[in-house]
Amino acid sequence: MIMSLIDNAVESGARLKTAATMIGLSARTIIRWRHQDGGQDQRNGPVSVPANKLSAKERKQILDVSNNEQFRDLSPKQIVPHLADQGVYLASESSFYRVLKEHKMLAHRQASKPAVKRQPKEHVATGPCQVWSWDITYLKTPVRGLFFYLYMIVDVWSRKIIAAQIFAEESMDYSSILFAKACLIHGVKPEGLVLHSDNGGPMKGATMLATLHKLGVIPSFSRPSVSNDNPFSESLFRTMKYRPEYPSQSFESIDLAQTWVDEFVFWYNTQHLHSAIRFVTPDDRHFGREEHILANRRKVYEKARHRNPDRWSKNTRNWNPVRLVWLNPEKKNVTAQTYHLKKAA
Repeated sequence: MIMSLIDNAVESGARLKTAATMIGLSARTIIRWRHQDGGQDQRNGPVSVPANKLSAKERKQILDVSNNEQFRDLSPKQIVPHLADQGVYLASESSFYRVLKEHKMLAHRQASKPAVKRQPKEHVATGPCQVWSWDITYLKTPVRGLFFYLYMIVDVWSRKIIAAQIFAEESMDYSSILFAKACLIHGVKPEGLVLHSDNGGPMKGATMLATLHKLGVIPSFSRPSVSNDNPFSESLFRTMKYRPEYPSQSFESIDLAQTWVDEFVFWYNTQHLHSAIRFVTPDDRHFGREEHILANRRKVYEKARHRNPDRWSKNTRNWNPVRLVWLNPEKKNVTAQTYHLKKAA
């Protein structure tokens, strides 16, 4: 049957390698099968039964124990230790799992609802001020256990720091004030803007949510305890705290801390060549200057290739602008063309 399917695919114009890969085989295997009378499976299987194979009686005992009143709500990880406490050993945990799986008994074994893994909603930015990400990080003070709190908002598409302000405490009131102030300063209409954050109190507090609702902002939240769901803010904080000029000692006051953060924001937005956006500055991308910069770089590389073509085995470096930026994408490796086709449909 496999050979017939492969032959039909090849006759229809498919390449042998591609057709073989689709069913989990290599082209060399198909060619060998053709020289072996159609590739009939000539294996005889195992010649002996494993010495440690569970008997039918032992398998029945596993099923009976797993489904009796005492253990029916427990997983094999708990059943096996309980049996050991009673001086009983039937089989290993893996054997319990294997037998239960064969009999389709590995469903949720408790009265409570099973845990449901929820992927955060995907958001796509095609330009500045469409998706913002924000978070709070701690800054050390001279008093041990006491911190200043840096609130920072970053534009997901351009990587520009929109706002960065330090407060003495975490508060949903400060969060809402900072966001409203950022929209006002940058002249952003908040209707339809996506604001992503983690699940902290200042992010999900009633005041903050009321402010977002009033302004028409779409709130987006990470899954609890999953920092990867808010990668833009986490990456930004890491860049900040690993700068050579980041103080090794604590900040003496909020004013001194704010001064240092303001200098960092200026450097990051206007001088830092960001690797994720073709090494242009966030400001250049945010304000539409990246097209000209990248076009000039492309010309430089084309001239270099023309002067020394032997040094280039393939295309020159990719200096095309990054058109789309995904926040928590549902599928990996989604191209811009695929996104626009999906959106048009």
